[in-house]
Amino acid sequence: MGLFDMFKGDDTKNDNGMNPHFAFATSLLYMMGSDGEFDNEELGQLLAVLGGNSKGGTVYIGGNNNDLMDKAVKYIRKNTIDQFLNEAAPVLTDAQKMCILTNLVDSSLADGEAEREEQEMFGKFLHAFGISEERFKPFFEVIVLKNDRAVFLDQNHPKNKEGFQVELSVK
Repeated sequence: MGLFDMFKGDDTKNDNGMNPHFAFATSLLYMMGSDGEFDNEELGQLLAVLGGNSKGGTVYIGGNNNDLMDKAVKYIRKNTIDQFLNEAAPVLTDAQKMCILTNLVDSSLADGEAEREEQEMFGKFLHAFGISEERFKPFFEVIVLKNDRAVFLDQNHPKNKEGFQVELSVK
């Protein structure tokens, strides 16, 4: 299984009905709701990842994903994050876990900063997925760079200094 296999559909389900694509969408909803509000930037990130649009305050998820989102919303209303992680982790490949984690960080930074609740939620995902902060750090650095638009707005930004090169941490 590869990183993009999670987007092929919902045909691999465990006894609880959990599958990689459902876990992906549900993970994003848990992260978005972790600080008690669904910001416009987070909804935009969700739409970008799952496909869809927003019209008149209503979010429309693309294709067959409307049913997926309905199920995910119902699931998060009934189940705690811990229950979800216990069900989701065993059905995900390493690539799927890393894809979810990178999207969670990207979502949490969509509104400019990761709130304390989002950081704590992310820690739960890391732990449940068996991924260390050290292993995830290079992915985190890329996402932070992607979201650091200050490099365009502030010519005195430390990363705009002559001779500065962006590099990833190496283990």
